[in-house]
Amino acid sequence: MKYAVLIGDGMGDYPIPELGGTPLEIAYTPNMDEIARKSVCGVAQTIPNGMPKGSDVANMSIFGYDPKEYYTGRGPIEAAGLGVPVKRGDVAFRCNLITVEGGIITDYSAGHINTHDAEPLIKALD
Repeated sequence: MKYAVLIGDGMGDYPIPELGGTPLEIAYTPNMDEIARKSVCGVAQTIPNGMPKGSDVANMSIFGYDPKEYYTGRGPIEAAGLGVPVKRGDVAFRCNLITVEGGIITDYSAGHINTHDAEPLIKALD
């Protein structure tokens, strides 16, 4: 038997009135629809009660690690993904550069700012 786990991280999105729903609701998804028709589908609670709501906690749970035991924040996870060593007692922070317009966050990634352009901003924060 073969298994595939589809993690629709962020797929829910927010409704866009001009579209009449969320991007996923109105998307043309014949391949995903066919896979779903031929599959056993279900839902699971991947974030334990009382834990922060985020993909970091959910993915840790999906991959078999108990977030209540192992989760220490997103910083160490990001550091490990980048190959940055983190020793016991170290603190690893994670930072998003964002776009704010009129006091409202309009982009979680500052327009997907590249490393070169982000470097002076990060140095200013350091």
